[in-house]
Amino acid sequence: MRPNYKKIYYDMLKLEHPEKLKDPKIKELLGKLNTTEDILNLNEKIFEQSKESQINNQKLKTYDKKTMFKLLQYQNKHGFSTSYMSRKYKISRTTIMNWKKTFEEEIEQVINAGE
Repeated sequence: MRPNYKKIYYDMLKLEHPEKLKDPKIKELLGKLNTTEDILNLNEKIFEQSKESQINNQKLKTYDKKTMFKLLQYQNKHGFSTSYMSRKYKISRTTIMNWKKTFEEEIEQVINAGE
């Protein structure tokens, strides 16, 4: 079962930063917490992080299948290299290559369906 991130973030903001609940961008992001990417975007918008904590947190990030596939489709659609995607999203090249191996058949199906 997946946690109710909308409720979790709403409760945290209500207690710690009630003024941020008035921000329309934060309200919009709160309304659509469907993927890991959505949650990470909201988290970045709400909480300022030091460079050191960003580096440490990056090591602990996990991605759901939907987000991994979305990133791989984006890479394929625009013809970006694995190195570029690695730098842009701060994900190791090895991780991206593992995703490609895992979703190889599904990516091929999407590419073939689009032609």
